[in-house]
Amino acid sequence: MSLRTTPPFRADHVGSLLRPKSLAEAFKKHRDGRLGDAALRAEQDTAIRDVIRLQEDAGLQSITDGEFRRVSYWARFVERVEGLDVKQALFTFHDDHGHEQEFTAPHVASKVRRSQAIALDEFSFVREHTSGTAKLTLPSPPSMHFWRLNKAIEPGTYESVQDYFTDLANVYRKEIAALAKLGATYIQLDDVPLAMLCDPAVRERVQASGTNPEELMRSYVNLFNDCLRNRPGNVRVAIHLCRGNYKGHFLSEGGYGTIAELLFNEIKADAFFLEYDSPRSGDFQPLSHVPKDKIVVLGLVSSKTPELESSGELRRRIDEAAGHIDIDQLCLSPQCGFASTVGGNPITEDDERAKLSLIVETAEQVWG
Repeated sequence: MSLRTTPPFRADHVGSLLRPKSLAEAFKKHRDGRLGDAALRAEQDTAIRDVIRLQEDAGLQSITDGEFRRVSYWARFVERVEGLDVKQALFTFHDDHGHEQEFTAPHVASKVRRSQAIALDEFSFVREHTSGTAKLTLPSPPSMHFWRLNKAIEPGTYESVQDYFTDLANVYRKEIAALAKLGATYIQLDDVPLAMLCDPAVRERVQASGTNPEELMRSYVNLFNDCLRNRPGNVRVAIHLCRGNYKGHFLSEGGYGTIAELLFNEIKADAFFLEYDSPRSGDFQPLSHVPKDKIVVLGLVSSKTPELESSGELRRRIDEAAGHIDIDQLCLSPQCGFASTVGGNPITEDDERAKLSLIVETAEQVWG
């Protein structure tokens, strides 16, 4: 076993981090017209410098801007890609007590195209202010379709869903190429639809909408590969699978077995960040389908609750996972980001810092 010098690293994290209160307030003022664009950006710059130091102090090698320039992890993508809009999702968030929360989701209002840079400014700022590896996250391509299913595309806009996917993939290829030209070597696509398709109840919902869930999964795999086609060889791409992350709530449950063979063997990504913080994610058996040239980052540390996991329990679970995959193919991270939206999860910055430090310490104990 050895440390990793290319991403993902033995101790890694998903990307989003808790916004400080001053930044959350700045977003509110900007939304209400009480703060200008330049002033908001100045607040973001200050907060990002601070959160870069937080990550470096924890011992992390991959450094993000915490997604501090985004209202939610996909909002900026929708704002900057021509043709995308927002409408009510067909699904709801819920918690273990049965509480539900509606949300809005991307909607295709007209033909999509990349008419401007999407995340180049985010990457450039992080790279300028850290000596670590600047990591850039983007919402996954299926996220621009799944939550509204057969209502995701305005009637008359595209002759078929595949025609839309062709244009969408072109947006991703252009953005990834531009990021690579700037020097980006670590890009992560944050995905919820694939994990949701592990849930029998969600699959029934998809079927009821007139779509075959198996065919939809296959079309999403092809979409991913079209987006990643022709990327530079030095750009490492990871896909993070999430069951929903909004103020501690989630969207689905179910182990990876339903999609594992197709997911790990067909998608041309280098690594997969997998949620494994609760029984909702199932067991480690699906990891037996991971080919030898791919990395799995085990999301064993919860970003949803303040309780701090024990290093001993994390090591035990890593050993358990290693019964299905070579331990040298494994890394460790939180199960998701700490703040997929400005509101963040119900934990404190001290909780976040302790969990990130725990991940680094445990990784050192396991891999040296």
